[in-house]
Order: sequence, then structure tokens, then C-alpha cells
Amino acid sequence: MSNQTDQQTLARQRAQNYFTQTEKRDALVREELEKERAANAAKTAKLRALRLAKEAEERAHMASQGSTETAKKVPARRKRVAKA
Repeated sequence: MSNQTDQQTLARQRAQNYFTQTEKRDALVREELEKERAANAAKTAKLRALRLAKEAEERAHMASQGSTETAKKVPARRKRVAKA
């Protein structure tokens, strides 16, 4: 009887070790994805701030030049449509 319970205990322990290892790997993958998302969001925010500053500078320049020159019309941004 003890041989059977030892085998069950070993099998249970191996399974628990396997699941623990997969949980650790999953957690590492989630952390990496979150880091990548944060880096991408920071990059996007930086680029957006630079673009807005450039547009404001251009508007200020056009205003200082007077209304003799026609203002350069900035095309409207398109909304992204998520593909289903």
C-alpha cells in the first residue's frame, strides 16, 4: 500500500512542480509584455508632444507673418478601425 501512495505522492509533486514552472514563465511573459507596452506608450506620448509643439510653433509663425500668407491646412487625422 505504501508503494502506491508513494507513487501518487511523487506524481502529484511532479505535476505541482510542472504547474509552478509554467506559472513562473507566464508571469515573466506578462511582465515583458507590460514593459513593451509601457515603452511603446511612452514613445507615442513623446512623439505626440513633439508633433503638437511643432504644429503650435507653425501656427505661431504663421500668425506672426500676418494673414498675407494662407495657412497651411493640416489634414484631419483618420480614426483607426479595428479589424474583426
